[in-house]
Amino acid sequence: MVITGFRTTLVALGAGVIAAVGLYYTHRTLQHTRDKDRVQAEIEREGQVTDRYVEAIKLLGSDNRTERLGGIYALQRIMDDSAKDHATIVSVLAAYIRTYQVAADDQRADPANASADPPSVLLSEDVRAALSVIARRPKRNLSDEWVDLRSMDFRGSDLREADLRGADLREARFEGTSLRGAVLSMADLRGANLRFAGLKGADLRGADLQVADLEAADLREAKLSGAVLRGASFLYTDLSDADLLRADLREADLAVTNSQSQHGYLQPTQVVKARIYRSTRLPAAVAGKAEVQNRIAMCEAGN
Repeated sequence: MVITGFRTTLVALGAGVIAAVGLYYTHRTLQHTRDKDRVQAEIEREGQVTDRYVEAIKLLGSDNRTERLGGIYALQRIMDDSAKDHATIVSVLAAYIRTYQVAADDQRADPANASADPPSVLLSEDVRAALSVIARRPKRNLSDEWVDLRSMDFRGSDLREADLRGADLREARFEGTSLRGAVLSMADLRGANLRFAGLKGADLRGADLQVADLEAADLREAKLSGAVLRGASFLYTDLSDADLLRADLREADLAVTNSQSQHGYLQPTQVVKARIYRSTRLPAAVAGKAEVQNRIAMCEAGN
């Protein structure tokens, strides 16, 4: 009886092991099948995205503006759906906008237009659409994203709340442009023309504004902490409640910024938070304050 029971136990154990091995291999087979299906689905999805991208690029090169608009918005859909293609699409749209600028510059340089009225600086509908797609792109903080809009002419455009963080905007023209609430943090605005631009509440933290022209710009409540403002011009600029924490104001000209009748005050409490030096031109009423002089001495000493 004991031997019979022992044999029964061994048989049961053997059956259990065989069943377990069978289940294991069944699971592995199912997992492998699922993985293959997932890879195949990803390949198919990538192929669909590629096809959509190719068609969008074809539309972008059309002579018909309506088709070009379709191509721009098709690229927007792809960018929204595919983080992998985000940076590429931003670069394509930026190049499209720059191509428009080159064409406009060539038109101005054409001797045949020498006696004609200067061409309008208003952006065409398709260029505005491309800029809008870039300005309202998904926030993904990609390291390879580069918005190259150097030397672009945006005069009079409406770019309120546009997201142009980290954009290359060197020597761009923004005279009279509405940039209220725009995000321009870490943007390269060296040599940019921002005269009469509306920048109320704009985020310019860490932006490079060296030798930028900010004459009569509205910078009320603007965030300028950590911005490089070396050599920038602030003639009649409204800096009311602007945050200048650690902003580099070496050689910046802020001498005429606090006329109460037309322009907001530049307060000593704002200035002492910035990096100011003897080369910083300040309004006499501000420069004469003891705390401002102490701050200059600290910055000159490298503190």
